[in-house]
Amino acid sequence: MDENDIRIPEEELPEFTLEDILREFGSQSDDGLVHDDAAPELLEDLPPLELMADAPPAESAPVSDEPEVLVWTPAPKSAPAPEPGSDTIRIDTARVRSQAPAAVSGDTQSFTPVGQQPPEIPDPTPEGAEPFSAGWEPQYDQPIDEYVPPEPIVFRPKNRLGELKRKLMEGPEQRYYALSEKGVGKLQIALFVSVLIVAAAVFSIILHRFNMVQENRMRLLVFGELFAMLFSALLCWERLADGIGGLLRGRFTTDTLLAFSFIACVADGIFCLQQVKIPFCAAFCLETLMCLWSEYQKRSTQLCQMDTLRKATCLNRVSKAPDCHEGRPGFCVTEGQPEDFMDVCDQPTAPERAISRFALAALVLSAAISVAAGLRGGLQVGVRTWSAAILAACPATMLISQTRPMWTLQRRLYRFGSVICGWQGVKAAAGKAVMPLSDEDLLPGGSVKINGVKFYSSRNPDTIIGYATAVMTASGSCLAPLFEHMLKSRRGQTFEIDEFKSYGDEGCGAIICGESVLVGTQEFLKRMGVELPAGTRVNQAVYISIDGEFACVFALAFGKLKGVSAGLASLCGQRKLTPVLASTNFLLSESFIRGKYNVDTRRIAFPPVADREKLAAWQPDPEKAVPCALTTQEGLTGAAFAVTGARALRIASVAGAAVHILGGLVGLAAVLILTLSGRTDLMTPANLLLLELCWAVPGLMISEWTRNI
Repeated sequence: MDENDIRIPEEELPEFTLEDILREFGSQSDDGLVHDDAAPELLEDLPPLELMADAPPAESAPVSDEPEVLVWTPAPKSAPAPEPGSDTIRIDTARVRSQAPAAVSGDTQSFTPVGQQPPEIPDPTPEGAEPFSAGWEPQYDQPIDEYVPPEPIVFRPKNRLGELKRKLMEGPEQRYYALSEKGVGKLQIALFVSVLIVAAAVFSIILHRFNMVQENRMRLLVFGELFAMLFSALLCWERLADGIGGLLRGRFTTDTLLAFSFIACVADGIFCLQQVKIPFCAAFCLETLMCLWSEYQKRSTQLCQMDTLRKATCLNRVSKAPDCHEGRPGFCVTEGQPEDFMDVCDQPTAPERAISRFALAALVLSAAISVAAGLRGGLQVGVRTWSAAILAACPATMLISQTRPMWTLQRRLYRFGSVICGWQGVKAAAGKAVMPLSDEDLLPGGSVKINGVKFYSSRNPDTIIGYATAVMTASGSCLAPLFEHMLKSRRGQTFEIDEFKSYGDEGCGAIICGESVLVGTQEFLKRMGVELPAGTRVNQAVYISIDGEFACVFALAFGKLKGVSAGLASLCGQRKLTPVLASTNFLLSESFIRGKYNVDTRRIAFPPVADREKLAAWQPDPEKAVPCALTTQEGLTGAAFAVTGARALRIASVAGAAVHILGGLVGLAAVLILTLSGRTDLMTPANLLLLELCWAVPGLMISEWTRNI
């Protein structure tokens, strides 16, 4: 249907009379009324009604290229009332032309009652303005007060997991694959061969010590010792080359001392081959065995650390910050970054630096002793004395005194997803400190379930559960989600609390809808004067009373908490580390912790409720917090073993360095005394090997300390 056609059903068409035409098309005065004296003139010029749409526009009206819009409106109130039973239609073409909008799409027709303004249509889009540009404005069918441009799309970076994975790929994962290319298979083979060489060298010394070698076989035995020494040096040539390279870079390490030991033993072996004497090759082979074992432990530790980090889906940092509880520093768990470990993992530790300084001093002292011996007995005696002194100054287990404790510890921390942030973290973990224990630490998510509910009151069960849920939520207990889930599953009503009060570690109460609600243990309700019926004793349960009447009991079931028990036991085993309960949950009482986790609660601090709330809200200064370790698992276990492991590692490293430095000084002193007393005949390969084995016993025992954390 053409929009220009206006069709009205025939039964609804009005009948026009002469008076109607005179009223509608008569002359208008300034007052807006039609006067009858103008009717004859208008009737003479009036075209037929059916041809009005085709009539040319009046000369007084502005000519427009737009299609004409006809507005059909009822007569104004000021016009005379029509006859009964008839309808009046007024066609005001002049007004329509004067008020027609500038742009009307197609042949659209508008119907507006008389006395109202037609809706304004915004101007079209300016020519040349591109959509979504600065000069473009959207068009609206309805007018608006003020145009508010849409908010721009804010670019948000990747979430934490994506950003964490990117950093892990650039750091630990790349380092892991670089170490995997080297592998530990060749080191294991070299270790096995080195063990065979040491066993053969020791066996030959035993044969010589008990005179079980014939004279004509002595040269062959000496040659075999030299061959064993050369083959052992070939197995660990990389460490010897690193020692020489470190010396060129101004760094002196135990590898450098081992390289000088090889030079002294080779020189002594040449003289021993001429005089058919047994050189000190067995002791050197033992040191090369420990050197290879140290390299294997170091590489395995790094692989374990990088593998732990590269598999992480979350990374938490265990830091030590001051002023946690009673003026003592405490450990806190915050968001961690891979840089906390990667920036410090390759830094030498304080015991390693001490051993390096001692190695340099041992080289100087052994050279001085050899010079003194050479002046007394000649070049051959001086070379042999230097070989004995430099081997005695470096006990074999000194080479593993720093790598074995860390290797032993990291293999255990790998199960808990933790790594220690270098020696910086080891030092930070030492000293007197406290470890706050929260609800999530002792009762992690999913470890507690509601095992059953028994109601003892005539009240609506949904009302009782709603009251209990409101109190548990207000107390901030870790059991609140269990009650909320129960209430939601029953489609119960939630209640607002008018007043809340905590009664310490036994229970809490609130005023709800004018009624007093108590939630806590059985002993708490008895102490508050609530009568409990016989046979309602449940060891692990939550008791509810409303207005002094016992309402119900919620039995709780606990899952496996072996990890939490092990973490608590590890914390309680440290003398200067005190676990402090920072939870106000009435369920976590001293008796409950003692019975459930099987730990000595005398080592755990239970401060007042006010101190617990303050401790739970403790937020340390990030600038003063020192990173100790990184954990990839939530919960207490990883953080607890990382802290206790770092403390044990510090003791083992410092004690191992001190014991081996003492052993080196004792060896140098023994060689010096024998040289000055003229008893160089006592500096035999068997005695030197025995000295090495004696100092290996305490060295290996100390390196095992990190296993028991």
